[in-house]
Amino acid sequence: MTRYALRGLSLAVGLGLWQMLTSLNADVWLRFSQFPTVTDVARAFADRLSGPDYWTDLTDSLTRILTGFLLAAVLGVATGVLVARSRLAEDLLGPLLEVLRPIPAIALVPVAILLFPSNEQGIIFITCTAAYFPVLVSTRHAVRALTPVWEEAVRTMGGGRWRILGSVVLPGALPGIFGGLSVGIGVSWICVISAEIISGQYGVGYRTWQDYTVVDYPGVFVGMVTIGVLGWLTSTAVELLGRRLTHWLPRTSYVPGGRPPRRVRGATALMPAGPGTKENLPHDQLV
Repeated sequence: MTRYALRGLSLAVGLGLWQMLTSLNADVWLRFSQFPTVTDVARAFADRLSGPDYWTDLTDSLTRILTGFLLAAVLGVATGVLVARSRLAEDLLGPLLEVLRPIPAIALVPVAILLFPSNEQGIIFITCTAAYFPVLVSTRHAVRALTPVWEEAVRTMGGGRWRILGSVVLPGALPGIFGGLSVGIGVSWICVISAEIISGQYGVGYRTWQDYTVVDYPGVFVGMVTIGVLGWLTSTAVELLGRRLTHWLPRTSYVPGGRPPRRVRGATALMPAGPGTKENLPHDQLV
């Protein structure tokens, strides 16, 4: 409860500082006199919530982000596993992927306009491309980092390729995969908003840019807050799903800035009982 209270306090302090600087029209180095106040943004937010356009934009942006992200997750995991497990696939696909990976997804807007018959499909393509490469790279590294002992154990018990894939490769790479998914969902939001600004007709990004063109700065901040909240909710959902699917991983009780865990006397009690442990020594030999 203390941690949640501190987080709420930090948010309240930030909003209070924003309100104070904008109300006083502070112009020292940063020009807060051009900013709308918190009350102006809250008033504009309430007006948007009562209209149908806000919910239409919200639905369109969420549909685009979820469609593109799910496609990127499936394709990125499949390609990452294939490249990490097959030398032939690495030789055929690796050079092409490494050439395409540094290109920003938003730079593919002209390509999407030329390739796809509608702007909607082009925006989903850009969103998918933005999340695809973080998922691909994280999956590839996670699969290559797996210890070969696990695979050899499955082979010893008669398991084939599909058994190894389902019992060793995918479960063992899940932490790395969800690390890439967490990065991918954030990059997807950046690119979908940019694509909506450039070639969209509806969506949060399109509406935010329209508010800027008509000098409606409270509306611009409404769009920014909406994007931030949506990005936080989707990132949290991916993180919670990752924790749920990797519940078998050992969890640490590390607290930043806290004391290290106290060493328990008789640490050998944490080890399996064997001929040389205290559990099997006579009472007169215990020190």
